[in-house]
Amino acid sequence: MKMAALCSEFVDLVQIKKQLISVISLCKERGLLHSAKWASELAFALEPLPKDELPPTSPLTEEDAQDLDALTLAKSYFDLKEYDRAAYFLKGCRSQKAYFLYMYSRYLSGEKKKDDETVDSLGPLEKGQVRNEALRELRVELSKKHTAGELDGFTLYLYGVVLRKLDLPKEAVDVFVEGIHALPLHWGAWLELSNLVTNIEMLKSLSLPDCWIKDFFMAHMYTELQMIKEALQKYQNLIEAGFSKSTYIISQIAVAYHNIRDIDQALALFNELREQDPYRIDNMDTFSNLLYVKSMKPELSYLAHNLVEIDKYRVETCCVIGNYYSLRSQHEKAALYFQRALKLNPRCLGAWTLMGHEYMEMKNTSAAIQAYRHAIEVNKRDYRAWYGLGQTYEILKMPFYCLYYYRKAHQLRPNDSRMLVALGESYEKLSQQAEAKKCYWRAYSVGDVEKMALLKLAKLHEQLNESDDAAQCYMLYIQDIFSCGEQLEHAEVSTALRYLGQYYFKNKLYDEASLCAQRCCDYNDAREEGKALLRQISQVRDQIETPSADLFAPLSNNNTPVRRVSPLNLISFTP
Repeated sequence: MKMAALCSEFVDLVQIKKQLISVISLCKERGLLHSAKWASELAFALEPLPKDELPPTSPLTEEDAQDLDALTLAKSYFDLKEYDRAAYFLKGCRSQKAYFLYMYSRYLSGEKKKDDETVDSLGPLEKGQVRNEALRELRVELSKKHTAGELDGFTLYLYGVVLRKLDLPKEAVDVFVEGIHALPLHWGAWLELSNLVTNIEMLKSLSLPDCWIKDFFMAHMYTELQMIKEALQKYQNLIEAGFSKSTYIISQIAVAYHNIRDIDQALALFNELREQDPYRIDNMDTFSNLLYVKSMKPELSYLAHNLVEIDKYRVETCCVIGNYYSLRSQHEKAALYFQRALKLNPRCLGAWTLMGHEYMEMKNTSAAIQAYRHAIEVNKRDYRAWYGLGQTYEILKMPFYCLYYYRKAHQLRPNDSRMLVALGESYEKLSQQAEAKKCYWRAYSVGDVEKMALLKLAKLHEQLNESDDAAQCYMLYIQDIFSCGEQLEHAEVSTALRYLGQYYFKNKLYDEASLCAQRCCDYNDAREEGKALLRQISQVRDQIETPSADLFAPLSNNNTPVRRVSPLNLISFTP
């Protein structure tokens, strides 16, 4: 996709800046602080406007003027989280602004009471069972206004949130789309809609306004749907369109690289982000995941201490500390901090998933299953939770369940070799060898992250007495390991060499068998077998001389795909 594909509004960055300044003011007046923050960060990335270019404040209607005193008073209570008090003084106000704040105060009051009720009496695993009692009343009132066509863009957004909370996703999607058409610049509505889009077909079917903000939404959706190439292209286009200074875009690109496990690229971007915005807490939990994967304990420790100094009661801070304790194998402490994160925000996807991982480490499978299920409730697109459930049921030796959950994870990450290998193992346990072979070969074809697919495929062929195919897979496996520049001490290289040595010996290819036997001597666990094979070869060589065949010709007409590879010169590799 080229620059021309972006909406035409991008040509006029001055106009975009004016729109952002206007929507920041509108969101702040209504207490929509996250949307105001997003718009403010984006506006900051654009050039400042001269005084005479600044947009005028929105004019007051007669109803606004009548409600002004009550609205000012109520907003001061709202800002101090006295939601019931704010709602009391707004009751009976007639302006759109006052009506939104009245309904929003009632909604947040219900949310606060729900959280207060659960924070002490129940653990985070039961938190989802407590409901916001105000939702049904709000739905009835908003539904009447909606039918009468009296809801503006902000109240449509609130109506959508209420419907989503009541588990009415289809109705919520329709209302969010309507709200976005009424007020395209409200990022919160786009973000709520993104949580309800389950696949690319659904995304394409949505009727969305042709506004510049749609490109930000599409880039976000591509990341969520694991269409990382398309997401990165979108963000690159946005940078070229004039948003090169946007820390939001840098963070989203870093998250995209994290999702495709391009760890070095993601770490570089997060470090750049930390330099530009050193007090930023958003996305730092993702940064800590990367430091955890790379086992960068000092850096993770520094990040945790730094975030505690900034704000120790933020969800992201708790997740970072949890990751730090997990890296130190203090799993009880790690789980405790993920629980703290969930007390602060029960819809924190990362905390549910990470807590599931910690319970797995502690062999508490029932708690792990519960945590992963909560993660899926929050976001059905979280492949890590589906994969975690598969692993949990694997421990419980329930392969049919494993297969179901690994299939779900694979659907979300079709080109992730880990999902394919896990699927192959499940099929193997269910004696569906043909399906297992396909999964292992596919895992190798898409780029095997853990270098295990060929090995498992070779061992499967070996069990089925398909010696030619097993040998071919072992050859490809050794070549794969060496081509990556990995250490020869790789756990299973000796297994492959040992098998190939015996295979060549049985096929009277003594030169090749000798070569494999010599390589076996470089490994402790295969040394004795290598020496024994060398003795056998020297005994028969005196009696028979057999010309060497082409090692890498296709070895069989079996259904498993076999590709021709260049000859592997084992002599050139030293342990």
